[in-house]
Amino acid sequence: MAIDGFATHSLDAVAILEALDDDQRAVALASRGPVCVIAGAGTGKTRAITHRIAYAAAIGTMDPQKILALTFTARAAGEMRARLRTLGVPTVAARTIHSAALKQLLYFWPTVFGGRTPDLITSKGSFISEAVRRAGLTAQVSTNNRELMRDIATEIEWAKVSQVAPEDFLDEMSKRLIKPRVNPEQLVQLYTAYESIKKQELAIDFEDVLLLTAAMLEEERDVRERVQDQYRYFTIDEYQDISPVQQRLINAWLGTRTDICVVGDPAQTIYSFAGATPVFLNTFTQRFSEAQVIRLSTGYRSTPEITFAANSILRVGSMGQELVAFNEHGSKPTVQGFKDEQSEIAGVLSDIATLLTEGTAPQEIAVLARTNAQLSAVERAMNKEGIPYQVRNTERFFDRTDVREFLKQVRQASVIPTEGSQWIDELRSIAQPFLTGESIDGIAALLHLGRELDENPNFAPKTLRGYLREVEDRVQQNNPPTMPVITLATLHAAKGLEWERVFLIGASEGILPLTSQGNSVALTDAVIAEERRLFYVGMTRAKADLHITFRAQPSRFLAESTLI
Repeated sequence: MAIDGFATHSLDAVAILEALDDDQRAVALASRGPVCVIAGAGTGKTRAITHRIAYAAAIGTMDPQKILALTFTARAAGEMRARLRTLGVPTVAARTIHSAALKQLLYFWPTVFGGRTPDLITSKGSFISEAVRRAGLTAQVSTNNRELMRDIATEIEWAKVSQVAPEDFLDEMSKRLIKPRVNPEQLVQLYTAYESIKKQELAIDFEDVLLLTAAMLEEERDVRERVQDQYRYFTIDEYQDISPVQQRLINAWLGTRTDICVVGDPAQTIYSFAGATPVFLNTFTQRFSEAQVIRLSTGYRSTPEITFAANSILRVGSMGQELVAFNEHGSKPTVQGFKDEQSEIAGVLSDIATLLTEGTAPQEIAVLARTNAQLSAVERAMNKEGIPYQVRNTERFFDRTDVREFLKQVRQASVIPTEGSQWIDELRSIAQPFLTGESIDGIAALLHLGRELDENPNFAPKTLRGYLREVEDRVQQNNPPTMPVITLATLHAAKGLEWERVFLIGASEGILPLTSQGNSVALTDAVIAEERRLFYVGMTRAKADLHITFRAQPSRFLAESTLI
């Protein structure tokens, strides 16, 4: 029976349930909230929650047009939308939290705030550089240091999602587990100058989007009622990575209602440095005493050997739940030690070359590392050996200096296209100077995208302007182009992804857990626990083969596990 009178009769409720295992089916059958799903790595959580939405629509307990399904990346939101379309519920709004907030903020801006709609900053780089100048710190802070600028941006983002104002920054910083590499007093100056510049330029960043939308909903009754009428049912993925300001916004969306389903895994909490906290997942049943708690523990991604090894990492740390492997047996994960970084990388590249020679597709291979500096060393070696690769890290692809400069030149060239020449040839000419450095993967990916579009009969107009339109759409969606090549990624950036064969490098004491990055990290129990979870995330990215390497002294996590 349709509880609220809007059953989608074209959906086959029985077929939706038949596609699920017992635990996933329990999620789908819990068609009204509050529901808390604890989902281990590779247990089919996206399948479970999308089928839950489709089943609820089929039996009439949820109106699909009033559902808001939220996740953390544009890629994950796109995958969710695709699955919901396949299941017959294409009208469900599946978005990132930021994009949902931005859509509402821009819609109501004229009536709530008035005046010109502010510009959205997609990259903090130029604003932070100006903040360095205005704060009089040019002698102390090098704006040419890419990692340093990224660290400053991360600290500002942490403060804002944690709802810490510049004047409270020092007090809050003293309570943090990991101290920044930048002097805290200088950070306060930069944070203050950054906010002042944004206000002057009538610009907002992604954190402002969350803060302003939450405040708008809290303070404007008419707006709140309209939004709460539009969205009555909420599904929130990766709930262990929610920040305080995101929870504040979720509270504003939800109001006094209880139709909320959250999905998360405490064992995959790895973004504390960015303000994420598992406290909201861990206290869900305290806030909703009537909540159903369902656990997904059957692992469909990895072989039993990889799953067993990953479980042994969690077992020592007494965190999360162990996975039960569903797949056929495979090879046991290998662990190999080297005397130094150079020999470690050479050994890994030799193994990769063998795999490629034997016919393994490059896109099935990933090299994962704890830090960007490790990846840079791998990049240099791969360029020297002529091995194609692409880097995925936590930095937004379209914020990269080389990418922005390349697209700037493409934009200029699109104004006066060369008479009689093919647009793809012009794109190649613009790209050529960028393909001579060490980090060439970003430009190579953009060039590869151009080739794909040129061969696509549905792509029009086949011009640089048409290409730019496609790229600008991807910028808005944070959907960078990819290539069929080997992936290099930090452990943080690898979360949510999977490959057949994974090389996890640098599993050495001092790197994992990290103690040698120049930041004053005290290896407290909490810091070690987060590093352990990071190692677990890296291991569970592998489907069939996992190769772990270290140099000098193996990580304590290796020593405690079943691996050595």
